[in-house]
Amino acid sequence: MHDTIAELLLAACAYNGADPRRNHHLLKVHNYCRMIAQGEQLDAHTRFVLEAAAVLHDIGIHEAERVHGSSAGAYQQQEGPAVARRLLEPFALPEEDVARICWLIAHHHTYRPIDGADHQILLEADFLVNAWEDAFGEAQIRHFYTHVAATETGKALLRAHYLPDAD
Repeated sequence: MHDTIAELLLAACAYNGADPRRNHHLLKVHNYCRMIAQGEQLDAHTRFVLEAAAVLHDIGIHEAERVHGSSAGAYQQQEGPAVARRLLEPFALPEEDVARICWLIAHHHTYRPIDGADHQILLEADFLVNAWEDAFGEAQIRHFYTHVAATETGKALLRAHYLPDAD
């Protein structure tokens, strides 16, 4: 399954084309997902689905920009699953895995309700990267830390990067 993730990373980067910002973002979110999943001792299958979703979580951005003229999170969530299904097709994954990956993509900006450890970890990983890339303020980071972050590993990363005085 590890080779599948590497191949999926290449496919996602190829789909994004000459868009280093998007490609760097997906690589960082994927890496944080791996780190948090390992720290939280996620089982191998859930981790695989999570990593695939992390690679593809923003895959709908270009389509959102084309269709809606915006890369807003709601449009990413709306357009991403269909693009992801096309990219996942050559991998012949079980339909339940594809469905979960697409569900995670469709909810990667939806903080309530959180449905499963994979959803929680994807939210935390994406926020860790977005907080830096989009220069979130301390109040926004503290709010996420207090009201959304739930894994010990994700919270430790938030403290290490942004909130050394938290907890």
